[in-house]
Amino acid sequence: MKHFLRPLFDRVVIKELEPERFRRSGLLVPAGSNEPPPQHGIVLAVGQGLDWWDHVGVRMPIAPGDHVVFHTSAGAWVEVDEERLLVCRVGEILGVLEEVTTDELEESEPS
Repeated sequence: MKHFLRPLFDRVVIKELEPERFRRSGLLVPAGSNEPPPQHGIVLAVGQGLDWWDHVGVRMPIAPGDHVVFHTSAGAWVEVDEERLLVCRVGEILGVLEEVTTDELEESEPS
C-alpha cells in the first residue's frame, strides 16, 4: 500500500531533488557523507492554510508542482514509503524557482 502525506494548516510537503553530480567542468562528484543538505525540491502537497487567512484575504502562495528553495534548517525530514520528504511551514520557503526567457529577464532589469 502506498501512502500520501497530507499536510495540515500552513505546512507543505516537499520532495528533495537529487543534487547535481556533474559539475560544469564535467567532473563527476560521488555521493559522500560531507555533502551539504538539499536546499531545493518539488512541492508535493500543501495544507489549507490558517483559519485567519480567509478573513484577511491571504491565500497559499505555492501549489503542488512548484520548484521551491528552502533553508537547510527548514522543517523536519520524514521518510514515507522509503521516500525522504521535508515537511515545513510555508513561511520557511525562501522562494519559487521559475523559468524565464532572456527577453523576460532583460525587461525586468532596471534601465
